[in-house]
Amino acid sequence: MPAYYLEALTVALGILLLMLEAFGPAQDKRLVGFTAAFGLAIIFIFNFFAIGPDQAAEGKAWATWPLWDFYQFDSTARFYKGFALLCTALVVLMSLDYRAILSKYTDHPGTESATGEYYALPVFACAGMMWMASATDLLGAFVALELVTITFYILVAFLRRNLGSLEAGVKYLILGALSTGFLVYGIAWIYGATGTMNLAEIGEKVATMGDTTYALFGTALILVAMAFKIGAVPMQVWIPDVYQGAPTPTTAFLSVGSKAAGFVLLLRFLDPLLQEGSPIRGQVLMILGLIAAATLLVGNLAAMGQTNFKRLLAYSSIAHAGFLVLAIAAWAPASSTDPGSIATVGFYLATYLVMTLAAFFILAQVRIQSESEEIDAFNGLGKRSPLLALGLTILMAAMAGVPLTAGFIGKFFVFSLAVHAGLWWGVGIAFIGAAAGFYYYFKLIRAMWWMEPAADAKPITLPTISRAAVATLVLATLILGIYPKPILWLLS
Repeated sequence: MPAYYLEALTVALGILLLMLEAFGPAQDKRLVGFTAAFGLAIIFIFNFFAIGPDQAAEGKAWATWPLWDFYQFDSTARFYKGFALLCTALVVLMSLDYRAILSKYTDHPGTESATGEYYALPVFACAGMMWMASATDLLGAFVALELVTITFYILVAFLRRNLGSLEAGVKYLILGALSTGFLVYGIAWIYGATGTMNLAEIGEKVATMGDTTYALFGTALILVAMAFKIGAVPMQVWIPDVYQGAPTPTTAFLSVGSKAAGFVLLLRFLDPLLQEGSPIRGQVLMILGLIAAATLLVGNLAAMGQTNFKRLLAYSSIAHAGFLVLAIAAWAPASSTDPGSIATVGFYLATYLVMTLAAFFILAQVRIQSESEEIDAFNGLGKRSPLLALGLTILMAAMAGVPLTAGFIGKFFVFSLAVHAGLWWGVGIAFIGAAAGFYYYFKLIRAMWWMEPAADAKPITLPTISRAAVATLVLATLILGIYPKPILWLLS
């Protein structure tokens, strides 16, 4: 199957979901959600059998189309397309168990008549993420990025009767527009300096330049814009408020899917500029190192004082972005003994997906059943729901980087890259960040096992979908901590 069918099928699925929303049952939108999850799962399977033009049978006309000048399908594209599909499917399933909140704060409280679009919009965002994974041209990457961003503008402010959601939507819109301005201005400078928007050609042009000032300035502008997409300093200020105000499934999608899409685009852009012999390699790595250091410190230190679990996960997201940027700042190609920067970022994001989405599945139900997202709402969870508390304990330990969990392997790869690159100051700052992570993640564990539950606290029970998802993701967290080769195989 030609690779471009994947995006075509995803967009077609999104249109089908809108038709189901318009002409299906008015009071019950579960059909839309289940159709979305099932369709995404089918496309996820198709991803393993998709081929690019280099694998097409001789004489196939589609293999010679001009499309392939703007679209590539390599192992990185295949991995991130699968990542986007899996993440979106899990977010849709989370949304199905979050229907009570969606119906409460939309146009017709108590009914689901205004919630159907919430299951369709993530599918269109998924298509944009998949196009970003295959981008070879700045213009195409920009269009795909804006498809993702505009969809998130709607998803963040979807709870129209909730002031927190509307406030988060306005903040995300304003700062998103600002980052788009940086991105377009940076693309203009790159095009003016090199005369092309093709990513490979940009690297070739820069390599032969005598004066790289204009190209470096354009690169810096694009890095600032991408910092917004991945949640890194200096464009991280929107994350805590937007994460807290947005519906929980949207927050999960922003934290995992949007971040991964931003990183794959960042890698596509930086790869030709960081090759040996590039005249701006040193300056770009220095900028990335400064961003990584600032992001690690801001994310980890700010998380220590949080009392709201969603805000804690927001600052945690910033901290994880710092580790990922550090892996890029320690740029290294893959070798027989080292996965390299690109594979390390992919592995870290995969483990981050498993841990973070499981935590958000639990948080969504705590929000519904206790009407609170504060850490105090988890007090005594070990007595109220022991198995749930055990699962969340494993997830928090994995996020902190405890050995024999998936989170430890990801952090180990990052530290290994930094050591091999001689970034000892980066290792030191990352160590401080990791130590701070143990404090704020274990604060939740302390609340679950050492604090007494409130007098009116009730056991938290997970619906069938959430229970199955959490059990699977917790098990994956443990398995990948012992045997990480499945993800490394997918990356290769």
